[in-house]
Amino acid sequence: MTTTGQEGHMAGSWTVAEAKARFSEVLDRAGRDGPQTVTRHGRPTAVIVDADEWERRARRTGTLAEFFANSPLKDSGLQTTRRRDRARKVRL
Repeated sequence: MTTTGQEGHMAGSWTVAEAKARFSEVLDRAGRDGPQTVTRHGRPTAVIVDADEWERRARRTGTLAEFFANSPLKDSGLQTTRRRDRARKVRL
């Protein structure tokens, strides 16, 4: 769902030239309206998001052990075995 905003550009979508000329507005809209897409030659090139949203999405939510412990496959009966042959030699 994309709408046409003021001056004819799509809301949330900016050409590189528009984004450069109106960078402050792009940042304001990213904070207020959500991610803003920057296009080059009509193709999406970058997305500008509010810093708080980036931190929230990029934050690690748990350890790898917690991920496996909470996996829906935990009680699936999947059997894994450790190989008992010699490990490969690694030159350090």
